[in-house]
Amino acid sequence: MRFNPPKLLFLLVLIFVGFWLIKPALADDLQNQIDQITKQISDLESAIAPLKTESSDLQKKISSAKSQITKIEGHISALNQNLADKETELNNQQKLLEARVRRYYKNSKKFNPILMFLSSQEGTSLLQQYTWSQSIISQDKNIISQYSADIYSLNTNKTKLESEKTKLANLKKNLESRFGFLAGEIKKAETYKAELSAKQQSLIAEKTAMFNTSVGDVSSSDDPASRADYNPGFSPAFAAFSFGAPHRKGMSQYGAYGRAKSGQNHEAILKAYYGDIRVEKIDTNGSIKTDKGTLPFEDNYLVGIAEMPARWGDNGGYEALKAQAIAARTYALSYTNNLSGSICTTESCQVYSSARLNSPGRWKQAVEDTRGMVVKSNKTGNIFSTMYASTSGGATYSYSSLSHSTPQVWDTTCGNQSCWPNDAYEKIAGSPWYYKGWYKTRSNNSYGRSHPWLNQEEFADIVNAVLYFDKTGDSSHLSQIQNCIGSCDGNAWSKDELRRQVADKGGPISSINSVSVDYSTSGDTRTVHISTDKGQLNFSAANFKTVFNLRAPGALVIKSGLFNLEKK
Repeated sequence: MRFNPPKLLFLLVLIFVGFWLIKPALADDLQNQIDQITKQISDLESAIAPLKTESSDLQKKISSAKSQITKIEGHISALNQNLADKETELNNQQKLLEARVRRYYKNSKKFNPILMFLSSQEGTSLLQQYTWSQSIISQDKNIISQYSADIYSLNTNKTKLESEKTKLANLKKNLESRFGFLAGEIKKAETYKAELSAKQQSLIAEKTAMFNTSVGDVSSSDDPASRADYNPGFSPAFAAFSFGAPHRKGMSQYGAYGRAKSGQNHEAILKAYYGDIRVEKIDTNGSIKTDKGTLPFEDNYLVGIAEMPARWGDNGGYEALKAQAIAARTYALSYTNNLSGSICTTESCQVYSSARLNSPGRWKQAVEDTRGMVVKSNKTGNIFSTMYASTSGGATYSYSSLSHSTPQVWDTTCGNQSCWPNDAYEKIAGSPWYYKGWYKTRSNNSYGRSHPWLNQEEFADIVNAVLYFDKTGDSSHLSQIQNCIGSCDGNAWSKDELRRQVADKGGPISSINSVSVDYSTSGDTRTVHISTDKGQLNFSAANFKTVFNLRAPGALVIKSGLFNLEKK
C-alpha cells in the first residue's frame, strides 16, 4: 500500500498546532496534557512508519539500479575494447587486401594469363598461382565482410546498452528524488516528534516543579526528608539527588552569597560568573514598562525586585545584594532594549513585588549604592542578558548573549572540579537546593510519599524502563504507573509488561547491587553505572534522567543535569 504524504503533512499540521495550543495548567490537568502528547507521539510514529518502509524499499531499488548500471558500464567498456580490436583488425585486413589487389592488378596488366599459360611449359603451375591469388583476395573480402558485420553487431549492442543505461539512470534519478522527498518528510516528522517529546518533558518537569529560578524574597527552608542523610526506614533504598537547578547559567545567587561571605566584592562576584566584563555607570533615569504599569526604573522597579533575600545583607552577604542589583538592572535594560520595550514581573522575567517595594530592607540600600551601574562586555562594549538563578549545583554552563560569551564555571573555592562538591560556594552559603532529593510538587503535594527514596522493586522497574529506552529510543509506554499525578496514563506498561518487553534486551532486572555515576569536566553527570542481577549496566545520564522523570512514582524528579544516585 502506497503511503500518501499529504496525509502525513495534514497530520503533522494538526499535531503541531495542537502542540502550540497546549498551555501550562494546574497539576491535576498536566497529566492529561502529557497523555495527549503521548498519544500524539504514538500517532506520529504510526504516520512515519509507512514512509520509513517505502524509504527502505527505495534504498534497495536505488542500490539495485546502481548495481545494474555498474554491470552495464562494464559490458559497454568490454564492447568498446572489442570494437577497438575489431576496427584495428579490419584496418589491417583492409590494408592487406588493398596491397594484394594492387599487386594483382599490376601483374594482370603486365602479363596475359592465357598467353602465359599457352607459352609456358609450366602452364599448370601458373594456373595454380592465378587461382590461388583469386582465392586469397576472395578470402580477404570475406574476412573484411565478417569484420564489418561484427562491428555493426557490436555497435548495435552498444547502442542498446547505452539506451538501457540511460533508462536506468533516469529511473535511479527518479528513485533518488522520491527518496529525498521522503527523507525530508521523515525529518520534519522526527523534528515534530522531538518537539513533542521536549514539551512532554517540560510538562513533566512542571508537574513535579517546586524550584524557583531564583531565590526569591524569602528563601525556602530546608526539608530534612530531602537530604541524603534521611533514613527511609527500609533497605535497600535508592534515590536520585540533584545538584542545583534549573538552567545553571550566569550568576548563582547562593554562590554569590557564599563568595560575599568569603570576602569577595560585587565586582569580583560578577566577573566570576560573567567572564570578561566591566562594571560601568550609565544614566538610568527613566521609566520601564511592565505588566503592572509604567514604573520609575531606579526608585520603584529596581527597589521592588524580589529576587534575593534582603536579610542576606545583615549576614555577610551585602556584596551579593549589590551584585544582584547590578545584574537585575542590566538584565532589565537588555530585556527591554534600553527601556524601549516592556518586561513581565514574574519568574519568566524578573520578580517584582509590591511587598518588597514597601519593605525593601538593605536591598534598597544595595540598589542606591549601585545606582546606574551595569555589566558591560569588554568584547562588545555593550550590556547583555545577565542571567542568574538560585543554585547551579557548583557548576554553571556557558552561554552567549549579544555576542558576549560567559565562561563555564566550577563555582568552588579552588576554582575547578578538584574541590567539588564539598567546597562549592553554594554549599558554604547553605543553599537548601545544593544537593536535594525532589519528591514534592511546587504546591507541596508529595502524592503519598514522605521522602525521595525508592525500594528495590520501584527502582528496578525504573532501571528496566531505562534499559528499554536505551535499546529502542521509545518512551511512549514508560509513563508513571504508581502514585500518578492527575490520572495514570492508560498507555503506560505495568511493571510486569515492562519486564516482558525487556526480556530480550538484557533484562528483566530484579535486584540492584550498587549504583554510581561519573561526571564530565563541563559540569554534568556523564554516565550512570548500575550493578544488577543481570550484570553491569551503563547508561548515559541523559537517558537515565529522561526515563526517571517519566517513570518515577509521584512527584519524584531529577531537576538537574548534574545529579547523583545513592543506595542505602
